[in-house]
Amino acid sequence: MDAAVYILAIVLILFGLIGAVLPNLPGIPMIFGGIWLAAAVDDYHHISTTWLIILGVLAAFGIAVDFIAASLGAKRVGASSAAIWGASIGTIMGMFLGIPGLILGPFVGALAGELLSSRSVLRSAHVGIGTWLGLLFGALVKLVLSIIMVAVAAGVWLLHR
Repeated sequence: MDAAVYILAIVLILFGLIGAVLPNLPGIPMIFGGIWLAAAVDDYHHISTTWLIILGVLAAFGIAVDFIAASLGAKRVGASSAAIWGASIGTIMGMFLGIPGLILGPFVGALAGELLSSRSVLRSAHVGIGTWLGLLFGALVKLVLSIIMVAVAAGVWLLHR
């Protein structure tokens, strides 16, 4: 039975790494869940609860970055508060529309918010691009944190063999 649970943990981690790149999968929660599952089966001998808390903090940070990256990108280019709200709403709505929604949602939301605020198409496009770049940066941070989580868990597991 333990072997089946370990296989499930590995599958969760692998799909979590894929989810760090593909927006439709909750990558970081899957990675954390897989690590936690492997630790629980092992009665926390290889990965202690202290390490799980550290990995949980990394996971929470990664999830937060994923949600606020587009808004921070909009703010970085001097977007209005309407554009920042638009980027946030576009990100949330985009989650329900698959990969195109996640890519275009923050951009369209920021663009619409800035258009409502300033009515300048060029300025709105600039804000939309800044928002999209923030989203891209957030995805990169999420991928790096995912790899760090797996590397830390593997390192701790190997050190406590």
